[in-house]
Amino acid sequence: MNTLSRREVLAALPAAAAAQPARRPNILLMLADDFGYECMSANGGTSYKTPNLDRMAAGGVRFTHAYAQPLCTPTRLQLMTGQYNFRNWMAFGLMDAKEKTFGHMMQRAGYRTAIAGKWQFYSYEEKGSPRFEKGMKPEQGGFDQFLLWHDLLTEDKGSRYANPVLSENGKPRRDTQGKYGPDLETDFLMRFMRESAQANQPFFAYYSMTLTHGPFNPTPRSGDWAQGNRLKDDPKYFGDMVTYLDNTVGRLAKFLDESGLASNTLVLFFGDNGTPPEITSRMGERVIPGGKGKTTDAGMHVPMFAYWKGVTPAGKVCPDLIDSTDFVPTMMEASGAKWFEGRPLDGRSFLPQVRGEKGKPREFAFAHYDPHPGCKKNYPATRFTWTHRHKLYMDGRMYDIVGDPMEKTPLDAADSKDVRGKLQAGLDAMARTAPPKFNRFETDGRKAY
Repeated sequence: MNTLSRREVLAALPAAAAAQPARRPNILLMLADDFGYECMSANGGTSYKTPNLDRMAAGGVRFTHAYAQPLCTPTRLQLMTGQYNFRNWMAFGLMDAKEKTFGHMMQRAGYRTAIAGKWQFYSYEEKGSPRFEKGMKPEQGGFDQFLLWHDLLTEDKGSRYANPVLSENGKPRRDTQGKYGPDLETDFLMRFMRESAQANQPFFAYYSMTLTHGPFNPTPRSGDWAQGNRLKDDPKYFGDMVTYLDNTVGRLAKFLDESGLASNTLVLFFGDNGTPPEITSRMGERVIPGGKGKTTDAGMHVPMFAYWKGVTPAGKVCPDLIDSTDFVPTMMEASGAKWFEGRPLDGRSFLPQVRGEKGKPREFAFAHYDPHPGCKKNYPATRFTWTHRHKLYMDGRMYDIVGDPMEKTPLDAADSKDVRGKLQAGLDAMARTAPPKFNRFETDGRKAY
């Protein structure tokens, strides 16, 4: 395993880290893949142990009502652009090459930028598809450095875990045999952060994780890693993958602490959607089937915390509604970066809450969900708004998502009239911004759902 030693970290960093100006914090954003709210033990999950995640969350602010889109590309597009999907959606697995991202924004603000992990915004499908060789390449995304899986190798995506298929700054890595993708990505990010500190430049590091997305493969901590089939796909390995994700976060946290960077680095952790349907987890006596792809809580409710040593109030739990569009405005406020003229932003900053202040929380959240064209499953497109307790769909269905989290029984139209009116007003306002328009067909003419 190619890792940075503690001696290397400490020898290289203290002077540079001390020189970092407090008013321009570094930012480390970690996005877990297919990792629902119930997977983190600090949230009440009992199927897995996540001591490193829990420890970092306990030192900062843990958000209990953070929501992503039900699938990865819709969330990742919102996260990187601060816009609802109806504004800039192209197709599943694609981003318009002309789009502006938080990478561009942070570069323009004088930050060094890097991304590691999963790209999945270019040439999502193989030759013959209208989506072949379309979209945004990594070097167009606003990142100075990158180590990525699924960037340009459309026809051979290859493993993201054992013997990973990775490209570093546009060139294939040839040294990955016998190694594990998340280890290489973590090493890459730590090296980037170390070099940024040595150069006395603030950094934005985006870890677009591959864990815990399927295939469910053994990890280096699995009992059969040494002698077994490292590419075997079996849901029994999901718990090992959660443990390895937690270990990876622990490595990054230790690096920041030992390097002296923790006191001037805002760490954000978020999930891109719910847990895969092959996985069933527990929160005590409550059984949580994986809801990835669905618009229920199991598909959208994700773990989130913010940690900034000396700034975040330790042990704070924040119930405010958080959406994936909120990260760009938060990063803007933290760094002094500016967004791009003529491009809208739909999110709102939660930096005050990170500091333990009240902020301006949302009264309700909104989603425009349409993963077509390009999505391989027939998830129906829709729009909806929700509060902590109620959710209203554009077809009039409303649910008590606390008492009925699987959304099996719609409420009577007369129930919770005041709440229904507020949520309907939110839908109406978004319809005035852009009337609902959905991709009901794939590009080859097949019905999408």
